[in-house]
Amino acid sequence: QDEPVEQPIEFDHRHHVGDDGIDCRYCHDTVDKSSSAGIPPSALCMNCHSQIWSDSPKLEPVRASFRTGKPLAWTRVTDLPDFVHFEHSIHVQKGIACTECHGEVDKMPLTWRAKTLQMRWCLDCHRTTEEHVRPRSDVFLSLSQSEVPAPAEREELSSKYRLRHPTDCSACHY
Repeated sequence: QDEPVEQPIEFDHRHHVGDDGIDCRYCHDTVDKSSSAGIPPSALCMNCHSQIWSDSPKLEPVRASFRTGKPLAWTRVTDLPDFVHFEHSIHVQKGIACTECHGEVDKMPLTWRAKTLQMRWCLDCHRTTEEHVRPRSDVFLSLSQSEVPAPAEREELSSKYRLRHPTDCSACHY
């Protein structure tokens, strides 16, 4: 936690998300449709980097990956044990913002695990779900772009999204 994770290239979320305003879903395009947020293929990076920083030595691994079709070997930052199942899409659909688990990625020069993601941490969130709910339209916004809903609005959203408080083992382990 709070330690930058070494990657094959120094990908700066602060620049891409914070400065350029690229939405999480541009690169992690399955986050609202599947259990995994997905890791972007090099071809996606090349949509921009075939024109911007196209000769940068730092981006040679991306260009090589694109040329050969061999994916970059990214190191997972929020790697959960195999016996834990986490479903990104249900959290997105229930109004739980990316920042709740991933922290302020838009301010990270290199990505690190912002939360412990230990079972106790997850259970604490599941027990107090209404404290974490946001309008679905705010799920992908940074903390500086989104206001924390007032208690009455959180209660309304909890009812609207039919939030549950699953704390039984089978909620995450099956």
